[in-house]
Amino acid sequence: MADAAKPRILVIDDASLVRMYYRDALERAGYEVDEALNGLEALERLLVSPADLLIVDVNMPQMDGISFLKVLRRQALPTAGIPAVVVSTEAGPQDMAAARGAGANYYLIKPLTPEALVEHVALMCGPAA
Repeated sequence: MADAAKPRILVIDDASLVRMYYRDALERAGYEVDEALNGLEALERLLVSPADLLIVDVNMPQMDGISFLKVLRRQALPTAGIPAVVVSTEAGPQDMAAARGAGANYYLIKPLTPEALVEHVALMCGPAA
């Protein structure tokens, strides 16, 4: 983990309100949060500062969440194995299968309550100290 006392979560979503919503819920729960607007920016951020968990939207400009996960998982870097939770409004079984096929560890459907978000993050990377 980036910091044993405070797991670091990278939120990847093009919607600023969604990023603020996730940041607020996760920081209140004691997590450190960073943000990226799309998959390209997320790849750059991970080179500079690895995360303990990724929260990834599907529909984003420049590089969507599925493409991001495919590129990330193909890399021969330690960041390739970071657990990823895809959170999307796309609720079909084909959407979930595409995310899992790209390397997602879990798939959640928007909207999420802050409690549900924190619960799933804690399951994936442990509770914040």
